[in-house]
Amino acid sequence: MNRRAPALFAAGLMLAGCGSPDTGNQTSAASNSAPTSTVAAPAPNVEPSVKIGQMIFRRCMSCHTIEAGGRNGIGPNLHGIVNRPVGSVAGFAYSGAMRAKGGIWDEAALDHYLEQPMKALPGTRMAFAGIIDPIDRKSLYLYLQTNGE
Repeated sequence: MNRRAPALFAAGLMLAGCGSPDTGNQTSAASNSAPTSTVAAPAPNVEPSVKIGQMIFRRCMSCHTIEAGGRNGIGPNLHGIVNRPVGSVAGFAYSGAMRAKGGIWDEAALDHYLEQPMKALPGTRMAFAGIIDPIDRKSLYLYLQTNGE
């Protein structure tokens, strides 16, 4: 027989009683008050914003710049990326996958790519897991539209 079984059984019994209501006939001030909800309140409705996007861009700064005339780093300078042709920053050595992608970096293309870059464009050199939250991606897009200004 498993030596842990009695201890696990006892722990299970103790946990089974956790949070159960008091069924006694005791009356207290709390029992006369309105019931409390155990459902978590919904998260506040956060709207995408340039300010949030600026904070999100901090994740990008180890590889990218955004200033006009800024240098290319591990990744290309992102000044003017919105509605720019994909793979078009002069002097940057893009991966073959990025050169072959084609198209422009409009909102939909950036949203899709930034969610999971390596899945969206297999062969990309952008070793970044992505931005899961759609509000964060929209905020980053809004910030990129400002060119960091």
